[in-house]
Amino acid sequence: MSITQKDAYRVMLQDYPDVLNIDELCRLLAVSKKTAYKLLKEGEIGCIKVGREYRIAKAHLLTYFGIV
Repeated sequence: MSITQKDAYRVMLQDYPDVLNIDELCRLLAVSKKTAYKLLKEGEIGCIKVGREYRIAKAHLLTYFGIV
């Protein structure tokens, strides 16, 4: 049985909540906060801003990875 790239990312993301904060995003992508904020501010990864904090839906990560 062959696993698709889409299934692989879903398995990879299963330990994370449906909506991530900046720390979880950094851990998932293995990047610094500076890099994560740059990805968000440049629109590479979709997000919403709640007050002073960013929230990133898993669906936006799948789009970033080119899955959706």
